[in-house]
Amino acid sequence: MNQTKKIDISISTREKIGYGFGDFACNLVYASISSYLLFFYTDVFGLTSSAAAFMFFIVRILDAVSDPLVGMIIDKTNTKYGKFRPFLLYGAVPFAILAILCFSTPQLSEGGKMIYAYATYIALSVCYTFVNVPYGALTSAMTRDQHESVSITTYRTFLANIGQVVVAFCVPLLAGQFSKTMSIGQSWQLTMAIIAIVGGILLLICFKSVEERVQVPASHTKIKFSDIFEQFKVNSPLVVLSVFFFVIYGVKSVVSATGIYYITYYVGKPELVKWYSAVGTFPALLIIPFIPWLSRKLTKKQLMTLSIATDIIGMLGLFLSPSNWLVTIFISRGIASVGNGMISAFMWALIPETIEYGEWKTNKRLGGMIYSLVCFFFKCGNALGGMISGIVLSMSGYVAKQAQTPAALHGILIATAIIPICLYSISIVCMRFYNLDKETYARISKELRERNAAELEKELIYE
Repeated sequence: MNQTKKIDISISTREKIGYGFGDFACNLVYASISSYLLFFYTDVFGLTSSAAAFMFFIVRILDAVSDPLVGMIIDKTNTKYGKFRPFLLYGAVPFAILAILCFSTPQLSEGGKMIYAYATYIALSVCYTFVNVPYGALTSAMTRDQHESVSITTYRTFLANIGQVVVAFCVPLLAGQFSKTMSIGQSWQLTMAIIAIVGGILLLICFKSVEERVQVPASHTKIKFSDIFEQFKVNSPLVVLSVFFFVIYGVKSVVSATGIYYITYYVGKPELVKWYSAVGTFPALLIIPFIPWLSRKLTKKQLMTLSIATDIIGMLGLFLSPSNWLVTIFISRGIASVGNGMISAFMWALIPETIEYGEWKTNKRLGGMIYSLVCFFFKCGNALGGMISGIVLSMSGYVAKQAQTPAALHGILIATAIIPICLYSISIVCMRFYNLDKETYARISKELRERNAAELEKELIYE
């Protein structure tokens, strides 16, 4: 029973902030990749938009396929630092180095550039998986309490959005400033060196700050790869959440990749890119602290529907605003940011629920594998979104570094607003099937704690 008390204690604010630094770090690199790598490849490194789009699709699919394998490795890990924390310690430095290499421009032939881009992007993606999957699964090892999970995720999402604000504002600002004294390629490399080093340090701080409290019976950790297929048979909340992540991250990928094109070419104000990007994340910081309160007042379906509807309103504003209506465009961008922030802050808190539900159904706790499975789906969504952005640009006649045709500008507008709205509509329907409400989860969690406490006590007797 002492163990049950230990995992039900409130998590300190210091530990929650330390945990949030991990997503701050991940987003410094992830947001840079999502927002600027396609632009970097087409307008700095010299790849065609179609080649870059196809590469995004291939690399992200390969990355997604590796996730369940990484999840199994994580679930079989057991060190003096715990199950999940060691990956933050040993992954921080390679993560930073590979991020810098991705935004480097070695002098190579056209074929050599493609090989270099594929190699560095794949390596960074795999390294990101080895860092981000155990980081995300840490929540389920810190506490079983649903409200604490939401609170931890709120801190995480708040700091993740801080990372996005830093990337949105500082990356184009620094790259622009550095380009005054060096080549554009060197300016991007130096900018990412600063971003990546800060990210690596934050990952190490996260490692030092958090504690893995949740203990499970030894029999619950004896897993094999085929167990993930059993989860798909019995864990219906996991199935729904996986599809939801696929759709939502498809939207995020499209929005992130097209924003710089929207402002640079459709609005015709490239100097406003940093402000547009910042407005896409900063307003979310105002609403995220209220997510724990909202989660108590609304059902999960109500909260998620409200969040998605808010984002759709913002997207409609972007679509309907003429290119010279800057105030309306930025207000619409801010509204979409609020909705997006609400979605992000709450959706990640649902993953520990599916882990608990899966353990309750099967007596096996697949923290790493379930989290990696969700990551598999959101990365597939990322791959699809990144490919859609490149295909729309290519089909509409986009040509880098020149004035765009009306067809190309219309294609940029469609990719920026209409495609995300269509995908969001699917996600609203998807969440209608999520049947793990608050009362059901509370009952399941209570039964699981009591059952595990009894099994742990038996294990201590027989040792």
